[in-house]
Amino acid sequence: MKTATAGRAAVPAGPNPGILPQRKPTLWQTVVKDFRRNKYKYLIILPVLVFFIIFAYKPMYGILIAFKQYKPTKGIWGSPWVGLENFRRFFSDIYFFRILRNTFLISLYGILFGFPVPILFALLLNEIRSDRFKKTIQTASYLPHFISTVIICAMLREFTYSDGLINDIIAAFGGQRVTFLQFSRYFRTIYIASDIWQGFGWSSIIYLAALTSVDQEQYEAARIDGAGRLRQAVSITIPGILPTIVMLFILRMGSILGVGNEKILLLYNPRTYETADVISTYTYRQGLESMDFSYSTAIGLFNSLINIVFLLSTNVISKKYTEIGLF
Repeated sequence: MKTATAGRAAVPAGPNPGILPQRKPTLWQTVVKDFRRNKYKYLIILPVLVFFIIFAYKPMYGILIAFKQYKPTKGIWGSPWVGLENFRRFFSDIYFFRILRNTFLISLYGILFGFPVPILFALLLNEIRSDRFKKTIQTASYLPHFISTVIICAMLREFTYSDGLINDIIAAFGGQRVTFLQFSRYFRTIYIASDIWQGFGWSSIIYLAALTSVDQEQYEAARIDGAGRLRQAVSITIPGILPTIVMLFILRMGSILGVGNEKILLLYNPRTYETADVISTYTYRQGLESMDFSYSTAIGLFNSLINIVFLLSTNVISKKYTEIGLF
């Protein structure tokens, strides 16, 4: 008896020849499909995109001024091209090393003394068990952040005058009165200390938020094993918020030359230029006071490039040793 398959040719294994293979969707089809699926989300972020396009990306066209001898009457395209001349002029400027040194030192001291303060404050605040007392301390620490920089600088001037509060305290202990802001050696200390006081409470918010994500079962296990609060903080709390600390540190390093000019402009004077003059204030004087737009743009572009280098370098080092990075 012959089987039903006798005399038939063997059918090779593989996809069904009766079904056509599906074509891979094109990029445009993928984009359209994703937009239809998430159209309301795209509408929500549309105002943000428009804002950055108008106020962040469109002005980047002005970078061309750094490579030209810009004349407002001729416009950007009509001004003569000078290449890297403005950068060479900056590097050979007699104040180049002074402003670079001041910018680096103020940023470095701000990181060394200012960056750990919000972390320590958040850790200490996290140990407070009374909610009412904790909220009171938080509110008091946030208040300086909402005071205008102009008001802060006016307060600092009043406190550091020869007859101000700080000198009254010094005189009460037998010291001599000093007008601090008239001496360059005191400027960095005043600037950094006031920065820490004004910002540590507000900066601690993100660390307090990160602390809420630490697994509470780890604390219970540590207490059972006999670990005290200090040991719990070192072994559980700090490792738990380490990714947040590293991310914020990378971002801080990305603005190492971005010392703001507003506060310094309100506090410094020609007598304190030796330690107070930074890249942003020098750019302000060259661009708005001397009307040298090309030169000031070149200085600003140099500042941004150095910040990018520090950001990328810190990110690479962080990913290598901690496996945490922005990208």
